[in-house]
Amino acid sequence: MTTAPPGLPLATPSAKIPLALCLGIAAASGAAHLGINYTPYLVGGLIDRYGFGPAAMGVFATAETLAFAIAMFAFAPRANRFRPRRMAMIASAAIAGVQVLSALTAIYPLLLLGRLVTGFGYGMLNTAVNVAAGRTAQPARAISVGISLQVVLFAVMNWTIPSIGAYGGVGAMFIALGMISATLALGMVPLPDNAGTSGAEQAQAMPPMAPGGWPVLAAMALFAFGTMAIWPFMERAAHAIALPATTYGLYQGLAMALSALGNFGLTLLLARGPRRGLLEAALMTCGTMCAVLTTVNSQAVFAVALQLYNVSWYITYPLLLGLAYKHDPYGRLAVRTTGTWLVAQSAGSLAAGFVAQATAGYGLVGCLGMGTCAMAVGIVIWFQRKKSEPVAKVA
Repeated sequence: MTTAPPGLPLATPSAKIPLALCLGIAAASGAAHLGINYTPYLVGGLIDRYGFGPAAMGVFATAETLAFAIAMFAFAPRANRFRPRRMAMIASAAIAGVQVLSALTAIYPLLLLGRLVTGFGYGMLNTAVNVAAGRTAQPARAISVGISLQVVLFAVMNWTIPSIGAYGGVGAMFIALGMISATLALGMVPLPDNAGTSGAEQAQAMPPMAPGGWPVLAAMALFAFGTMAIWPFMERAAHAIALPATTYGLYQGLAMALSALGNFGLTLLLARGPRRGLLEAALMTCGTMCAVLTTVNSQAVFAVALQLYNVSWYITYPLLLGLAYKHDPYGRLAVRTTGTWLVAQSAGSLAAGFVAQATAGYGLVGCLGMGTCAMAVGIVIWFQRKKSEPVAKVA
């Protein structure tokens, strides 16, 4: 018989997750990833409006993701003790206010300060997502359902945000993102508002995290560094082959819609049990598309590669978190894994900015992404094989 750790629900393939909770997780997860998903439009708009260089914009993107990571690591040790709904509401209010204020300034240090605040808020939101998902019977499935719903929103936003920028400039995009953050806060009401156990109860209910989780962190770091380094400059890569921002937005919106379908399919597969080889295939597809996106001159090939990049990324992410939850069902490793993703992405964005400025292109960054994903595949294969090996009985 399958048993669950103390304080956690029994994890069975048929266990149902309440729809309201899925919607709450989707709203919080969507709000938590607004910055990452729409930084390319802000970067393009700031470059066009104020003439900032790629290096400065690499720092701009890094400030937000690094603050995101700091928040995740800060909350990780006591993740189970937080109230997800309360965290999400406080973070949403801070993010919405700072986005509006960012629309009113062209001073680079103030823009950086704003990214630090929004990044920390996104970290609070994502912690709330991980904690809420960790209290369900199947955390990876809950996150996948949330992602599949949030990317529907992202599909619509990718069709509208570029148009808002075209008519109102980068300031209008900041304001739009702030308003969306505030609106999504209403959808976070279904998140649980109870804290986990504390003190002596927590010590008894939550045993120390099992050692040996570092391969999950390493795989996430390689995946994030390789596939997200180019992300803040994706709109610029499209611009380099004469693809307008509005057309890029249409392609990206389609990619989000396809990603939603991909994650709905993933939830159906996970409901029947784990699927060996799916994570490795998604990882390598995403890395390969990084190289294609940054080296082709064909708009048609770019469009197809953008679809494959997004779909495979949104499949890889919940599956990597699933490995973390399998190793530590309480969500502590999952929070650290998300934090690792953000640190790696921060480093990748910073490196991409300076490499792009030095080489006047992004091809080298994209090819590096393919290499790091290949390394991540090797680590995942080794880790899963090690976990499946029978433990020798001690006489």
